[in-house]
Formats: sequence, C-alpha cells, structure tokens
Amino acid sequence: MVNLENADNALKTVYLGVIANQLNVSANPLLTKIKRSSKDVWGKEIRKLAPIGLNGGVGAGTEAGQLPGANGNNYVQFVADLKNLYGRIEITDKAIRSSASNIGAFVNLLQDEMEGLVKASTFNLGRMLYGDGTGKLATCTGLSDGYVTCDKVNNLIEGMTIDIYGTSLPVINKARITYVDRVNNRFTVDKTLNSVPSGSIVYVQNSRGCEITGLGAIFSDSEYLYGVKRADHKWLSPYSSSTETEISDVLIQSAIDFLDENADSKINFISCSANVRRAYQSYLAAYRSNVDVMTLEGGFKAISYNGIPLVTDRFVDSDTMYLLNTNDFVLHELCDWKWLEGECGHILKQNIGYPVYTATLVKYAELICDKPNGQAKISGIKGTVTNPFHITVECTNSSSSTEDTGA
Repeated sequence: MVNLENADNALKTVYLGVIANQLNVSANPLLTKIKRSSKDVWGKEIRKLAPIGLNGGVGAGTEAGQLPGANGNNYVQFVADLKNLYGRIEITDKAIRSSASNIGAFVNLLQDEMEGLVKASTFNLGRMLYGDGTGKLATCTGLSDGYVTCDKVNNLIEGMTIDIYGTSLPVINKARITYVDRVNNRFTVDKTLNSVPSGSIVYVQNSRGCEITGLGAIFSDSEYLYGVKRADHKWLSPYSSSTETEISDVLIQSAIDFLDENADSKINFISCSANVRRAYQSYLAAYRSNVDVMTLEGGFKAISYNGIPLVTDRFVDSDTMYLLNTNDFVLHELCDWKWLEGECGHILKQNIGYPVYTATLVKYAELICDKPNGQAKISGIKGTVTNPFHITVECTNSSSSTEDTGA
C-alpha cells in the first residue's frame, strides 16, 4: 500500500543519492572539473584567503651575510554569501491516491517527477556557471505580435518560469515561457503582456541578484568581486580579448602563453559556443589537421587541443571562448543536495489550501575563483574560417576555376 510515508522514504533513501550524483557529476562538463568543499564556510558566508603572488622570503647573499627577510605570502580576503539553490516537485493528492494500490504506477509517477527535476536543475546549474550572479537571462528589446524580443535566447527554454523587470519595477512576475523562437531571438509567455520596455531584463522567478557567481562576474566590469574592490587589486582582472578575429591555434596559444608567463596559470579546460567549435573544426580541416576526441568525466565529449579538453556549452555567447584553470575554482557548499524537511522529518508537505504535495531540494553554495587573473576570455570570434589553401587560378582558356593546393 502506497502512502505519504512510503513516498517520503523513497525520496530520502532511493532518489536523493541518485539526484545528487547526477547534479554533481553529470550536470555540466565544467562543473565536473570544479572541486567541492565545505571548508571556509562561516555561518551564512564564505570567508576565504586568496594568495597574491609569491612568498617574499627568498633571496641570495654572502657566506656570512644577513639572511633574507621572512616575508611570507600576501593574501586578500574574499567574502561572499552562500547562495540558496532550490528545486521543487509537485504531486497531487489525486495522483497519489489513484496509484495507492499499484506500486508500479507510483514508482513511474515519482520517476517522472525526478527526471523533470533533474533536467530543470541541470539546465539552471549549467547556466549559472556562466552567469554573473545577477540571474540575468536576456535583455529585452521590445514586444511585437505577442513575442518578447531580446538580445539572445540561449539561456531560455520552454517551461521556465520568469520575471521581467524594467528599470526598477517588475513588468511581469512568474510568467511561464511557452515558446522560444531561437531563429529570431524572441519568446512567448502564458500571460498577457501589454508592453515590454526596451532594456528590460529577464530573470528566473525570484532569482534576481541571488544566483551563484559565475564566469560572467569574473569577466565583468563590476566595481567589486567577492567583496574586494577591483581598482585596489588589479590582479583581479582576467585576460580578455574582444577584437573581431578568426579562430586559430595561434589565437588560442597566445592566451595560454600569456597566462602561463604572467599569472603562472596552467590552462586545463576550454569552453566555447557551438558556433566557435564549428569555426575551429573548419580551421582544422583547412589545414588538414586531425580532430582528436576526448571523453571526460560524466560522459561528456570534447575536442583535444594539445591535450586540453575543448567543449561546447549552450550558455557561452556565440562568439566567445573561455580558457580556464579549473584548479583555481572551488564550489563552497554548506552541505550536499538535501530535501527540505518539515515537522517529524516529512519531505512531502501539503500546500495549505490546495490538494497538492510538494518536496523541495536544496543546496547552499557559492562558486569562488581564487585566481581571476589566471583565466582568459576571447570574444569576437568569427563564425566561419577562410580556407587558406583554397585559391583561384587562371586557366589557359581565360575562364577561372578553383584548385585546392592542400596536401
């Protein structure tokens, strides 16, 4: 006989471990490369000492001369609030009662809810890794024929519940996206919109200013990063190139060499948009280079650049590539994913006034990069690459033809 107690036990003992593993390992290729730690968590905050430069207690001297001064490491303290990450499932009382005598039907009911929760959480976790912590999904440019037009839609997906804010006031709250037109960069919602001022910002419901500090914050021009003023600590500024250019091994290697020589940072992970990857594959084909493929933890596939995995991610802007030393990143967490428990340890709780039970998955965490100047971003990469071996020659009959002179 299936009841709420059985359902609670299933969520706690059967599904929690599976969900936590999927979100920690299989959610995103970048996330699998980032260490997780409960160290440096103090109450509701993360307080972490980040080293600057080298130890100053090294020097040479005469045989009987004075020894070098014991000048130790320099540090700056990063301070950041733990972010509250939530995921919820909902089961109606009718659904529970209708499957009370059929364990198989109840298992299928829970399985469907769990799969939906994992899919939504995976999408949003991956998106946050590349976000700036504000929760911004897109910037609106207006409303036309019932469609909200915006600058990009790679952070949007059908079913997502969003808020749209104008300069200071909300345009609409808790509207659910019904369709995303990925060709024309626009979307529709399940609520009536009379106007959407240009410059309005789209956020996930209730998430404005509450998301983890992703790569967007590191490469932004914000005044502060992790509570530290950038102007007072120039080393907080990462390598950034935004000149419009075509992709090449030299372009990538230039950034890698700069970080190696100037920040003592060893790049071990490259992430880019699918558009940039296609451009890079075209570049390799033009030079008749082999494309080596790697398999990463979590089953993700990547192109190998001199042994460094190069992966695509939908949340990277279409003209952008990130070059990262993931050893500098730590996901600080108060605990791993847990169910929010009520009285007597119950996970499924009735929504007051409704015949519906909900369960909430929660994690308190924040992403910190110890060495922002050891990371790189290249933007302005063109989507196509000219084949340097494909040239035009003149034939004896004065008509032109093309000849591929590549080996």
